[in-house]
Amino acid sequence: MLFRRRKPDSLYDRVRTLVWPRRSFSRSWLYISKRVLRLSASPHSIAAGVAAGVFASTTPFLGFHIIMATIICYLIRGNVIAAAIGTTFANPLTLPLLWAGTLELGRFILYGTFKYGGEPLHLHHILSHGSFASTWDQWLKPMAVGSIPIGLVMALIFYFVTRAAANAFRVQRRKRLAERARRRAASANGLDARMAAS
Repeated sequence: MLFRRRKPDSLYDRVRTLVWPRRSFSRSWLYISKRVLRLSASPHSIAAGVAAGVFASTTPFLGFHIIMATIICYLIRGNVIAAAIGTTFANPLTLPLLWAGTLELGRFILYGTFKYGGEPLHLHHILSHGSFASTWDQWLKPMAVGSIPIGLVMALIFYFVTRAAANAFRVQRRKRLAERARRRAASANGLDARMAAS
């Protein structure tokens, strides 16, 4: 293979890269934000796409985030690529916080308390011996209900921040292009003057 590593990564290195980027989180964040801002769509479409991705990523339905974000994008006329990038909001650092927050808020909305009134939750027992109904009642239903207000708040925040950033990025890019055109014109005029003098 053309770009294969000379020494393949070990299993530990592959797992570590999934949890912690090779360089840094700030560099990864900068790369993702530049990819979003350089999309050829309107600032509203980019921001709506990111908001759809962030909203979908707050739900407990792992594996369906991009599908949900695409459907939401279709409804609010967002950019699908921005939505797919927005689903990276659910990552190994944010998922524990999202799951805990949505579970507790969902329990409060459904049962009026932050404590579940039924049996204690034993994840290993539920996953190995439990039925879908018990998993739904104890985990997924409260998380799905709790994800709606949290997802709406996060989506609104990301919408306005992304829209402002997209507008500012386009203004800066127009200034850079105008400055480059001015320098080219000045260079061409200087070259014409030198040729005329000679």
